Parts: sequence; C-alpha cells; structure tokens
Amino acid sequence: MNDTNKSTMEEASSRVSSTPSDPMAVTWAEKYSKTLEKYWNTLPNFLGSFIASVAVFILGSTIRGEWLHILVHFLKAFYYDEGSSGPDTNVAFNSTTSSGFLAIDLGPYKLQGLGYYWLAATTISYAVYLGIGGFLHWYFYVRQRDRSHEWKCQPNKFMSPELERHEILLGSFSLLLGSTVSSLVSCYLMNGGTSTIYYDVSDYGWLWYLASWPVVFIWQDYLTYWHHRVYHMPFLYKHFHKLHHKYKQPTAFSVTAIHPIEFLHMQAVLLSPMVVFPVHWTVFVTIMMYLYYHGIIDHSGINFKAQWWQPWQPDCIFHDNHHQYFHVNFGFNCTLWDKIHGTYRQKGKVYREDIFYGKGKDLTSCTKDELKAELNERESENQLAYRGNLRDDQVFEIKHKLS
Repeated sequence: MNDTNKSTMEEASSRVSSTPSDPMAVTWAEKYSKTLEKYWNTLPNFLGSFIASVAVFILGSTIRGEWLHILVHFLKAFYYDEGSSGPDTNVAFNSTTSSGFLAIDLGPYKLQGLGYYWLAATTISYAVYLGIGGFLHWYFYVRQRDRSHEWKCQPNKFMSPELERHEILLGSFSLLLGSTVSSLVSCYLMNGGTSTIYYDVSDYGWLWYLASWPVVFIWQDYLTYWHHRVYHMPFLYKHFHKLHHKYKQPTAFSVTAIHPIEFLHMQAVLLSPMVVFPVHWTVFVTIMMYLYYHGIIDHSGINFKAQWWQPWQPDCIFHDNHHQYFHVNFGFNCTLWDKIHGTYRQKGKVYREDIFYGKGKDLTSCTKDELKAELNERESENQLAYRGNLRDDQVFEIKHKLS
C-alpha cells in the first residue's frame, strides 16, 4: 500500500476515533478500513470491480423490500396447482389459515401472514442498506477518497459527517415505509389478491408481451418525470422535496432520504402498472429491478456511464447535476422528457435553488457575481464524468461572458 493510501486511512481512523459511536452512521466502514483493505488487496482487480457492481445491484433491488415482489411473482409463476384456475398461493412463508403473529384476523383482506412478510422485508432491507451500503461507502468514499478526481462527479466536495448521518436516519425511516408497502402488496398478491399482472404469455399473446416492455418502461419513466417535476413546484419543493436536496453531493444513501409523503407517492408511481394495464410478471420484475438499480447509480455521486446498449439512459452526471443545480434535469432513466419540455440543462443558462420551473436564467440576464458563482460550480465538476468536451465548453461559456 502506498503512503497516500496509508495517510488517507489514518485520517479516516482519526475521524472515527473523535466521533461518538453512532449506529446510524457509516463510521464502521472507516473504523475497519485497514482490515477491509488487507483482504481486499488479495483479490484480482477484475474481481473487486465485479463485487462492487453486484453490491450496487443487490442494494438497489432489495433496500425497499422489492425482493419480496420478485419472490412472490416467481413463486406464483412456477408453483402452479394444476387443479385450480391459477397459481397456488399456499406456498412460501405464508399460511392461509393463520394471521401470523398479528392478533387480528386479516383473512378477509387477503393479508394472512402479513407479520412474517413485514418482518422479512424490514430485516433484509436494513441489513442490506447498512451492510452493503456501508461497503460501497468504504469502497469509494474511504478507500479511494484521495483519488476522487478519478471517480467522483464533484471531486472536491464531500458531504459533512452531520449530513451523512442525516441522510441515513431519514433514509432508514423511509426504508420502514417502503418495506411496509412492499410487504402489504406482496402478502396481498400471495394470498390471491387481484392485480393486472399475469403469468402466462398466451393470456395476451406474444405481440403484447414484446410491446409491453417499452410501454411499461415509458409509462413509469414519464410518470416519474412529472412526479419529480411537480415536487419542484415552489410550495411542494419548500415543504417536501427540499429535504432531499440537502444533499448537494449525493451518495448511494441519498436514494431513500426523501420526505415520507413524497416517498410513498413515488412508491405508488412505480407500482402503478400493477393496476393500470396487463403486464407479464417478467416484464414488471425486470423493469422494477432496472429502475431501482439506476436509482442507486444516479445518486451515488460516482461518474458511472451508461452502457452501449442503453442509448436512452443518461450518465450519472445527469442526476448529479440535478442535485448540484436543483431545478433542472428532472428525468431519471431517459433524457428525452427534459429535452421535450425544455428542462434539460443548457450551457447558456444558470440554475440555482431559487430559480424554479426548470427553465433556468439566461446568462445575458445575470450579474457579474452570479456569473462568478456559476463559474465556481461548473469548475467543481469532473471532466471525466462527461463525454467529450462538454464540461470544458460549459466553463468556457461563462469565462467568455465574464471577459
């Protein structure tokens, strides 16, 4: 290990030793950094990168309890009772004759065994959130902190320990809500509750099955765009969404650090295909995992790039810009909506927390102080997070105006 890495971990250790023990912080990743580094260095580089990628995927697909949706649909698709008209719902950790450890009879509501679903969902959500989330924090924000210019969207800016703690506390409460929603929906479906999800392709034919992939994706993404944009209206932003924008340099923990009301609203948007139109379970589950995975990626603050097979998917810097500049780039998994509605970030505009509606302010209308502040923001971005010379062009635009 080189001297720079040693000094970085010594700095992290001193930070932990001077901080009171706090179970709702990621200090464990820093406290055991030397031990983790010792074993991590024995792994080949390609294996380390693979483990980190898998960890992101697991975190994204499980923290809100979505793994229960995946399990339920898998069981309903493959554990089929040929003597009935549909999948057998008497499987998994559910009993149709017992209400679990709840004292009331939930049978009439198709929620038998709800307590077990809730316990499983919340336990795994918190274990993954703090365990794998802490690992990713160590892998990037501790282990590679001294090389932030190589991987971080805003390489010279980090959240304070107080803000880190705040986002984990808020995110943990949101996890409780998300796990509760997931357990309710999963339990209801497993007990024979109705939805528009189907399990046999022949029910609606192959044409609809193939067409439903883009239909479901576009439905969820466009609805999410408007959900997000509406929460950036002055009243809703100040009373709800502003809480999420405390994190101007977001991390993976930021993805669930949202006002509880907004969080539940977002859950409803993502689950809406289950009650709107017929959707095969493989389509619903796959797209859901994709959306949650990229939710982690987009909030990570790391300069991840979209793959060649994702022409619709923006790079991580797109949403990082949203946190840095506030009212712009409202989309998540597609830039098209922002480009259509004029809310895509433009180099000839200034965006700040007090400039609403996603349209920005023309550089020609800005004072010299406003231009200087904007130049400071643009120069703090990482050129490596962009493709080509886009970041340099944005910086040059401001410098040209100032000259």
